[in-house]
Amino acid sequence: MTAVDNTTSPSTAGVWRQRLDAEMARTGQWPERSPWIRPAVAALPRDLFAPGRLWDWDGHAWQPVDRDTAPERWLELLYSHPSRPAVTQIADDLPSSSLSAPAVVVDMLDSLLLEPGHRVLELGTGTAWNAALLAHRAGPGQVTSIEVDPGLAAAAAARLRAAGLDVRVREGDGGSGLPDGALFDRVIATYAVERIPWTWIEQTAPGGRLVVPWGRLGHVALTVADDHKSATGWLQGLAQFMPDRTTTVGIPVRGFTDLRRSAPPGPEERTDRDPAELEDWDLLFHLRVALPDVRVETAVDEDGVSAWIHDGVSSWATLSSTPDGVFVHQGGPRRLADEIGAAGDEWAGLGRPEVYDYGMTATPHEQWVWFGDPDTGPRWPASA
Repeated sequence: MTAVDNTTSPSTAGVWRQRLDAEMARTGQWPERSPWIRPAVAALPRDLFAPGRLWDWDGHAWQPVDRDTAPERWLELLYSHPSRPAVTQIADDLPSSSLSAPAVVVDMLDSLLLEPGHRVLELGTGTAWNAALLAHRAGPGQVTSIEVDPGLAAAAAARLRAAGLDVRVREGDGGSGLPDGALFDRVIATYAVERIPWTWIEQTAPGGRLVVPWGRLGHVALTVADDHKSATGWLQGLAQFMPDRTTTVGIPVRGFTDLRRSAPPGPEERTDRDPAELEDWDLLFHLRVALPDVRVETAVDEDGVSAWIHDGVSSWATLSSTPDGVFVHQGGPRRLADEIGAAGDEWAGLGRPEVYDYGMTATPHEQWVWFGDPDTGPRWPASA
């Protein structure tokens, strides 16, 4: 469904738009460094680029919410909170595409340092809202966007035409970039990668900038070196992103329940560690850096926070809060609770840093995350 098919009441949509604008202003989420973003969002509102069907989690399953039959709920899913993404596609009972949260879109655009006349390559067109905002700033004919899903690509191109925007939408695998050899001043991805494709850096001009979600937990802004042999820059913020579809297909990842069943636990142990620490996003980011294959989930009940940890391959651990204290159970060849504890101690030893204290460097053959200083700070290899 294209923008011209929008049957939502303009007055009702306007109220929701104004609420979100005011909330972002109240919480300081309109960036002073990029004053163009706020009027661009007003000129190209989010609902004009959303499909007619969104999806809402009811606690048990994903349920469709259609603009024609539930317009108010549809608008609520788009505008209820700056940090709320809107799920736009479901595949195999899981979200496969989304309209990123407004605050995340704005933060990434601010990180891009986009100027009029810049040539821009976007990886992951999705609904085309981000492409529209890029084109509003860069100008006609300056933005090329690649989308792997043929249906999404066609719908996105139609929305952009309906909005009067000159954006080139290409169908294909964004991991390969644009194979015609063009160089871009700015490159931005809307989905997460475990390792930044070197082709993206190759297709960014020396001195150009890339903004890329890394590891589904944050985004990084890299500047390409003048000799075009490396790119480096700081992490910019925390958010969770959809993964790259093409490089994650077929990778077997075993769930916690499967691992728990196949690897019996060793002796129960008591620990002084508080699982509530694992709800700290800055610690979680360090764990992502230090233990890239380890997944952590937490939940709260009347006894406190408990944690479920696994590596998707062979090992698992739990930290369970009880009235008698916190107990650890671990199974498999790795002692994941111990590894998490050691990484937490490392983070504390660094001064409990925020995500903004880390950066990344990429070369044709290596990628690593560093802390504090790209040359002298501690570093960890990025995922292969």
